[in-house]
Amino acid sequence: MGGGEGLAPSEIVAIAALGHEGDGRTDDGRFVPFALPGERVRVQAEAGRLILAEILEASPARVPARCRHFGRCGGCAIQHLEASAYRAWKRELVAAALAARGIEGTEIAPLIVVPPNSRRRAVYAAKKSRDGLTLGFHEAGTHRIVDQQKCPVLVPEIETALPRLRALLSAIMRNGAVAVMTVLASRSGLDVALALEEGPARLSADEREAIAKAAHAADLARFTLNGETLVERRPPVISAGGMAVTPPPGAFVQAVEEAEAALCAEVLKGTARAKRVIDLFAGCGAFTLPIARTAGVTAYEAEPRALAALMAAFRAATGLKPVKVERRDLFRRPVLAREMKQIDAAVIDPPRAGARAQAEELAKSVVPVIVSISCNPATFARDARILMDGGYRLRRVVPVDQFLWSPHIELAATFERG
Repeated sequence: MGGGEGLAPSEIVAIAALGHEGDGRTDDGRFVPFALPGERVRVQAEAGRLILAEILEASPARVPARCRHFGRCGGCAIQHLEASAYRAWKRELVAAALAARGIEGTEIAPLIVVPPNSRRRAVYAAKKSRDGLTLGFHEAGTHRIVDQQKCPVLVPEIETALPRLRALLSAIMRNGAVAVMTVLASRSGLDVALALEEGPARLSADEREAIAKAAHAADLARFTLNGETLVERRPPVISAGGMAVTPPPGAFVQAVEEAEAALCAEVLKGTARAKRVIDLFAGCGAFTLPIARTAGVTAYEAEPRALAALMAAFRAATGLKPVKVERRDLFRRPVLAREMKQIDAAVIDPPRAGARAQAEELAKSVVPVIVSISCNPATFARDARILMDGGYRLRRVVPVDQFLWSPHIELAATFERG
């Protein structure tokens, strides 16, 4: 946020643009949360930040927020902007990141927007006190938890289960306890992984029985406490291109199933002519398994449980081409250019930090096609610059608004050699 040093207790400012975090930006480069371009607002300086105190002239693009917690909960930054302007801003985030690396003129497809109430995975914060259990998401920029009953982003299966999840956590957590709860709405029920900051060293038989009863009452598919699966009433199943996958507890999966389908469609377009494909940062096989319908795939991933889930799904499926897996930390030991001589296409889906070392090896390779999936336009643009400097052309970028009303955006991009 922009600083408020030297300001009077309040002042009136004009908002010139929307920043990349969703804050309004003044002409002199200061940022005002929840302000929109064209507005005149009164602001106050607080702890080095500008706080919106009053809207004096509202933008015609301002709309009512969808959530009663908006403005406190840190999950959403921009529910107050009308849909067409919101879509243009999201798409511009990608264009601006590319331009910052000197990448211009590339086709950027129209933004694919997921619907509300579609996010199947959520990470909650929880705290137990004498006053009861607080369960929700952190307030922006703080460790305070905004207690929530409803969220317009999440699938109904999670939202309607919150009272039962509260009862489960209340039965497990002691006063003063703090926890992180990851919830995945699988096709066979909720998969809940709870991480207690100070969990019991060993659960007694009575405690295990009480947890099992509470998990049963909540109708959970699986419940895991500090990495140990205590209850599995049925395997939690998600789909990877129509194939059933049971991810390990707390594993990364794409947050929105519709977004994963859009990304996978771009992956399949890019690899359609390939016979030998590598999938880098493969996870549980969201792209590996669909690709294997037409091509042999080698999947690289550092997490062994994810690879085990991938291979279990592969063995249960029929009609697929060969799939091999290799456990490998691609940050420390990227796949080398000489290892890719016989590869027709590469798919890479790194975490937010990107994959500079792996991009450098790809840039030296002769792989004809690279499909890159990214959740961070800035690190994507950095790695894209490396590939382009190595002789690749960036043919197309497809932005996918998987993280509705937040400043985060997913994208799929296709590079071709020569």
